[in-house]
Amino acid sequence: MFDIKEELKKLPGSPGVYLMRDAKDTIIYVGKAINLNRRVHSYFRESTKKSPKIQKMVSLIDHFEYILTDSELEALVLENNLIKEYRPKYNTMLKDDKTYPYIKVTLGEEFPRVLFSRLMKKDKSKYFGPFTSAGAVKDTIDLICKLYRIRTCNRQMGKEGRACLNYHMNQCAAPCVGNISKEEYAENVKKALEFLNGNYASVLKDLEAKMQEASDNMEFEEAIRYRDLRNSVLAVAQKQKITDAGGEDKDVVALAKDEKDAVVQVFFVRDGKLIGREHFYMTNVSDNTENEVLESFIKQFYAGTPYLPKTIMLSCEIEETELLQEWLSGRKGSKVRITVPKIGSKEKLVELAGRNAALILGQDKERIKREQERTTGAVAQIAELVGLSDVHRIEAYDISNISGFETVGSMIVYEDGKPRRSDYRKFKIKTVAGSDDYASMREVLTRRFEHGLSEREENLEKGKDDMFGSFTKFPDLLLMDGGKGQVNIAKEVLDKLGIVIPVCGMVKDDNHRTRGLYYENVELPIDTHSEGFKLITRIQDEAHRFAIEYHRSLRRKTNVKSVLDEIKGVGPARRKALMRHFDSIAHIKAATVEELSEIPEINENCAREIYAFFHDTSMLE
Repeated sequence: MFDIKEELKKLPGSPGVYLMRDAKDTIIYVGKAINLNRRVHSYFRESTKKSPKIQKMVSLIDHFEYILTDSELEALVLENNLIKEYRPKYNTMLKDDKTYPYIKVTLGEEFPRVLFSRLMKKDKSKYFGPFTSAGAVKDTIDLICKLYRIRTCNRQMGKEGRACLNYHMNQCAAPCVGNISKEEYAENVKKALEFLNGNYASVLKDLEAKMQEASDNMEFEEAIRYRDLRNSVLAVAQKQKITDAGGEDKDVVALAKDEKDAVVQVFFVRDGKLIGREHFYMTNVSDNTENEVLESFIKQFYAGTPYLPKTIMLSCEIEETELLQEWLSGRKGSKVRITVPKIGSKEKLVELAGRNAALILGQDKERIKREQERTTGAVAQIAELVGLSDVHRIEAYDISNISGFETVGSMIVYEDGKPRRSDYRKFKIKTVAGSDDYASMREVLTRRFEHGLSEREENLEKGKDDMFGSFTKFPDLLLMDGGKGQVNIAKEVLDKLGIVIPVCGMVKDDNHRTRGLYYENVELPIDTHSEGFKLITRIQDEAHRFAIEYHRSLRRKTNVKSVLDEIKGVGPARRKALMRHFDSIAHIKAATVEELSEIPEINENCAREIYAFFHDTSMLE
C-alpha cells in the first residue's frame, strides 16, 4: 500500500518532475519543481488554496512518483516530454499537434534541389518557412522549377541515360544528363534563393521583358507562358505582407480566453514578412489564468516545432520567461528573446493577433459545442443509457454474404465518438460453410480477441507495454449488429476467453431502422432525436458499409478470375488489359474479334479464343 503521508516525508528538496497517478495507475497530472518536497507537499496541505480543478485532481491521487533532475531546465524538458507522451487529464493541453511545411534547398549537393519538407534538420540545406499551407509550398516549388529549372528528383548526376519528363516540360535543366554546366546551374540556384528571400522585383522585370520580346516576335505561346509566370510571381509576392522593415524572424503569440475555452493565435513573421498565421485550441483551462495558459502553450508548442525564431512576442507576461528563454536558446543554438511589447507597431501587431484569437474563439465556440455534443456527448448518453461510467472506445461488428458466398466480417472502431479508421479490421470467414451469421460472428470475435490476448502475452514476454500492438486495445463497449442472438454469441466468446466487456445489440425495426439497444436481456428505449441515437445509427451504418465494401471487392476479384482465367492463352497480364479496356465482363463478351485485337496485348489468335469462349460454349449460360 502507498502511504501518501509517509512518502511525502521522503521527498527531496531538489529539482525534478512529479507524476500523480490514480487508483488505476493512470497518470493524471505531470508537473515540475525547483524543490520537489515543497511543491508536492502543497497539493496535500489543507491551508493551501486550490482551484476546483486541482481539488478534484488531488481527490483522485492514489500514489505519486518523481524523477530527479540536475536543474530546473532539465525538469522543464522532461516535463514537456512526459506531458506529450501521456497527455494527462488535468494538465492544460495544446489540442493541435501540427507539423509545418518548409521549402528545403539542398545546398550541400553538387546540383542542389528544391524540396518540400516537414522536418528541419541540421544539415547543409537552407530552409524557408515554416508555412501554414502545404498547398502554397508546393505551388511555390512548382513556380521555382518553371522559373529557374531547378531539379527536384534524386537521380544520380551524369549516370542517367536520358532526361525525365520534367526536362521536356521545361521545368528542369536536366543536369543528370549534362545538359547544363555546374556554374550555370549554380547561377539558377542563386536566383531561386533570391526569389525565396523575397526579391521579386528582378524576376518580374525579367519576365515582363521576355513577355514583350516574345510578343514583338509574334511568338504568342511563349508570351502567354511568360505572362502566366509573371502572374504567379505576383500572386506569391502579394501574400508576403511587409510587417517589419528590420527583416527579423519572429512569432507573434496572443491569447483569447473565456470561462472554459482558450484560443492562441500565432503570426509567423520571417525576414520581416508575414508568411502565415495559425490558431490553436487549449484544453483544461477553466481554472488557469491567461499567463498560465500562455506559458503552457509556449512549452508545448516550441517543444515540437523544428524552427525557432529570434523573437517571440507575447500578449501578456509569463512567470518563467528567463527559464524558457534559456531552454529555447539552447534548442536554437543562438539567443531567443521573449518580449511583451508595450508601445508602437509591435504592440499593435500583438493586439491584432489577440483580436483574431478572440474572433476565432467566438466563431468556433458554437461549432466546438456541436462537435462535442455529437461525439463525446453522444458517447456519454450511450454510457448513461446502459449504466456505464467510463466509455471511450466502442467496437462494432457486422457480417456480409450473398447466399453464403465469400462470407466476410467487419470490425470498426469509434473512440470518443469519432471513427478510428486505422484500427478497422476485415475478416474473411474460414471455418463456416454457407450462410450462418451466428457461426461467422463467433469466428470473427474469437479471432479478434484471441489475437489480442496473444499479442499482450508476447509483449509481456518481451518487456514491452502490454498495449503495444494492433489488437491489444480492448473496447469499453461492444456493439453487435442485431439483437439477442448476436449479443449471446459475443458473450459466449468473451466468457470462454475470460474477458469482461459490456455487450449491446443494435436492434432494428421492421423497416430495418435502428430503434434501440438490447442490453442485459432488456431492450432499452432511446430518444430517436438524441445525439446518442444518431451515433449508434452512424456506427451501425459504418459497420455495414465496411463489410459490404470488403465483400464487394472479393466478389469482383472472384468474378474476374472465374471467367477470364479459364480462357486459353489469357493470363494475369491479358486479363488486366481486357478489364482496363472494356471495364466489364459483359463488354468483353459483346466485343468482336476485331475489337478484341485492338488491345496491344491481345493478338488475333488470342482474340479468337476469347470470342469462341463466350459464343461457342455454354459455360456462362
